Amino acid sequence: MLATLDDFDRAPRILRLNLAGQPVDWVSWQDAVCLYARRLVIWTHGESILRIRGGHSRRDGSQTSLEVHSIIACNGRVVSLDRSGPPLTNKALFARDHNLCLYCGGSFPDLKLTRDHVVPKSRGGDDRWDNVLAACKRCNHFKGSRLPHECGMEILALPYVPNVAEYLALTNSGRILGDQMSFLEAQFGRHSKLRAHLA
Repeated sequence: MLATLDDFDRAPRILRLNLAGQPVDWVSWQDAVCLYARRLVIWTHGESILRIRGGHSRRDGSQTSLEVHSIIACNGRVVSLDRSGPPLTNKALFARDHNLCLYCGGSFPDLKLTRDHVVPKSRGGDDRWDNVLAACKRCNHFKGSRLPHECGMEILALPYVPNVAEYLALTNSGRILGDQMSFLEAQFGRHSKLRAHLA
């Protein structure tokens, strides 16, 4: 179903792919229109979700229009991502860990969670996806600068680095259209822990 002018503020974000069909990021409908206008959109996938109407032709009075699809592939260089994975943000981290404290198992809103370093930074631990997990403030404070086994704590799920498709699903959860989710899920890792959670 195509959106109208009244729906612009509620229009979903557009999934942008590179020329090879790999997901790159989310763009607003305005940015997508610019990509179409600059003729950078090479192919589209998914439904047409928005129709933008332009001016009228002086010659025959016809009105121009542009349909924006939910998934667009754009021309440009295909850049391989570094192995450290996508940017590490608390929002994406908490979504990866399903808003659970991975020490006590409690479910918490984002404001009640913290980023805990399994190997503390004070002991040489890095701020990387595979060394951090969501922890409630109480558990994080109790653990302090110790390793989990030093204070009798167990990790309920091992931290992992999400691939780009998983990261994009995590950072736009709740606002992803069905065809966008199907496209992203096809690119999740074979043993992705997100499949069941986002279904």
